[in-house]
Amino acid sequence: MRAAAAIVSLVVGAALVAASSACDEGGAKSPNTEYGDCEVSGRRGEFRLPSPETAGALTVKTTLPAPGWWNGDTPGSVKSGYEYCMAANIAYRSGLDRVDVKNAPFPEVVSGRTKDFDLALAQITITPQRSKVAEFSPPYLDSTLGVLVRDGERINEDNIRDVRIGVADGTTGEDFVKDRLRPTKPVTAFPNDPGMVTALEKGSIDAIVHDTTILLAYPQKREGRVRLVGQYRTDQGYGALYPKGSPNRGELDRIIRQLIDDGTLAKLSAVYLGAAFGQDPDKIPYFTVGGGS
Repeated sequence: MRAAAAIVSLVVGAALVAASSACDEGGAKSPNTEYGDCEVSGRRGEFRLPSPETAGALTVKTTLPAPGWWNGDTPGSVKSGYEYCMAANIAYRSGLDRVDVKNAPFPEVVSGRTKDFDLALAQITITPQRSKVAEFSPPYLDSTLGVLVRDGERINEDNIRDVRIGVADGTTGEDFVKDRLRPTKPVTAFPNDPGMVTALEKGSIDAIVHDTTILLAYPQKREGRVRLVGQYRTDQGYGALYPKGSPNRGELDRIIRQLIDDGTLAKLSAVYLGAAFGQDPDKIPYFTVGGGS
């Protein structure tokens, strides 16, 4: 899979059409539908889920907060964002009237222990280990691992192993740091991203290794306090996660492929992720494990 450069191309190209309505012929909402602030497109009810968790609704599990992806701190307050509006479009094309959001810690979302949802959208990287306990859609966005530090700190690929690193609990970033980077100092796992960034600002840790598409928002939000100094290629991508053996997988896969092919996800990327990025991911240097280019 391509690295973060693919994301930039997606955002820049889609920005040319982002101002237009995402509603196609036959895409008008019915009076009883509720999709927050999202534009929906395609044909309502073109697909039918065999067994949705809740009648009339698409039940989606995620981990909040996730600015840009899910704009709101609680399930009831989320009305927009890349993954929320992706879910809204899936619901619309499935003939479902609304999106029911369930908030859960990330390790629980990817654990495979619960089945009370139709799909999970939480910037979940597809991995062989996770595929043993759950099932995945086709990848809908590429991912790399970024390195966030306090502004002014001189941390690079040569000395990062000797600083205190923070990671998000249960993520591929945590696995990457422990299994491949192998730092000389203890690694701290955090249950949520804002708490992890606050710890970095306060000096409790020296660097964060986490998804570039997530970390890109913080230098813009916390100007002059943190900056992205590098990123690692992973050749991985985000996918929707389904409970093992889900009867809805086939239809959901078809909808997601359609959302990719018809440009709907490109539009959502431009609208909701483009503003959050604040900088070109392709201009961030690529680190190699062990240092050196």
